[in-house]
Amino acid sequence: MSNEIEIGRGKRGRRAYSFDDVAVVPSRRTRDPEEVSVGWQIDAYHFDLPIIAAPMDSVMSPATAVALGQAGGLGVLDLEGLWTRYEDPTPLLAEIATFDSARATARMQEIYAAPIQPELITARLKEIRAAGVTVAGALSPQRTNEFWRTVVDAGVDLFVIRGTTVSAEHVSGRVEPLNLKRFIYELDVPVIVGGASTYTAALHLMRTGAAGVLVGFGGGAAHTTRLSLGIHAPMASAVADVAAARRDYLDESGGRYVHVIADGGVGRSGDLVKAVACGADAVMLGAALARATEAPGRGWHWGPEAHHPKLPRGERVEVGTAGSLEQILFGPGHTADGTLNLVGALRRAMATTGYSDLKEFQRVEVVVSPYQPH
Repeated sequence: MSNEIEIGRGKRGRRAYSFDDVAVVPSRRTRDPEEVSVGWQIDAYHFDLPIIAAPMDSVMSPATAVALGQAGGLGVLDLEGLWTRYEDPTPLLAEIATFDSARATARMQEIYAAPIQPELITARLKEIRAAGVTVAGALSPQRTNEFWRTVVDAGVDLFVIRGTTVSAEHVSGRVEPLNLKRFIYELDVPVIVGGASTYTAALHLMRTGAAGVLVGFGGGAAHTTRLSLGIHAPMASAVADVAAARRDYLDESGGRYVHVIADGGVGRSGDLVKAVACGADAVMLGAALARATEAPGRGWHWGPEAHHPKLPRGERVEVGTAGSLEQILFGPGHTADGTLNLVGALRRAMATTGYSDLKEFQRVEVVVSPYQPH
């Protein structure tokens, strides 16, 4: 059965769905929310929460990475961000939260033009390690060859390679591209890589030996990828497609399980629930955690795309402050808009549909039912 739609006589397109287009269906069984497990494990590392913080300066500082780790999640520090360019980026973070929107992009390009200092990469990761939590840092594919040894020597537990899109077959006539398969094979730490949004792209990334694949394609709150590049991948379909690649690669590899991490479009608790229902093992959150009182962005949110030196395809957006990190994760919630008690909402959704752990919940029935906001 094909769900392709004729756009015109010379082009057809597949119908794809965002998280807003789908909903989870209750089943015949219910459970107690307190008896539901939301933990997961990637490689040797177990986490009580299926929540990874996006490596964005508005979301993660060394202190917030530690706080999320102590709460049971995983904080990923952007190793190309302000914390590795400046000894004390606090005044610059305060400036970004206050400057005029008309000049925001140009000023951010100036701020992020400062060089990355390898000694600061080492210092920031050691600061996180000293707190006793799992250490994760992220580089873009373009910077990985330059800084990976510094990152590994600093004692990182999980290495994240994150871009708008990452392929296993990058072609360049100018520079030697990152050979993901060789790089991952020679590295002593597990690698999470992405974004990917199609079955084929994800399958190729899985074949490189990656421990996890980030599913996303400029789908976050701070991206304008669709406006500037015309590229977009609705997240419900993307996660389901990559989950199918995980299933097929499990057979192909003789039992090697690659974790699927939804990265984009997960702004509220209902999105988290639907990401897992579509097949995600965990989610990478940006805007949802940028709303914490402790977040470095102070109510503002932006990603590396917002200060790209040649083609910005993101923006600084005001997400406001919803509550403390603890309230965002565990409540209590004081609003009904899905910004607080993300973990409680996931537990309740799993309990309401009768599932006891995340792997089981991936089998829940889902319907296409586009959401109509009031």
